[in-house]
Amino acid sequence: MLILDGSSPEALVVDRAHPASGARLHQALAAEWPHASARVRVVQESLESVDIGPDDVVVSAHACGHLTDYVLDRAATGRARVAVLPCCHHLDHGARGDLEGWLEGALAMDVARAVRLRERGYRLWTQTIPSTITPQNRLLLGAPGDTPGG
Repeated sequence: MLILDGSSPEALVVDRAHPASGARLHQALAAEWPHASARVRVVQESLESVDIGPDDVVVSAHACGHLTDYVLDRAATGRARVAVLPCCHHLDHGARGDLEGWLEGALAMDVARAVRLRERGYRLWTQTIPSTITPQNRLLLGAPGDTPGG
């Protein structure tokens, strides 16, 4: 997002454990977009330790299982804009909004997530990205209804 939006002062990457590919990814980013990579700060912490507010945009790609729901909840509690790319749907424990009679389980779970976010006063945008990038390609975007442009 920093590549597309020069007005954002910083991107904070929060993860409990640094992935093995993290350093290589940062080097590749720095080589191609040095102006953006200088504004990336990585912390090895839990999401609970980060304050999220209405000026933030919370982004989570491939938030496995219940992490997607947690990210959506944390963003909505802080009234932040949010973008998630859910994956690893744990159908044995996930809320599916009683939609499995019509929809496949993972899709039912993502629809239920969108409904919960809308119930919290969010405007929604649903998109897909090309499945050649990832088969987990449903993108859920939300902004509080009281946010300008949201």
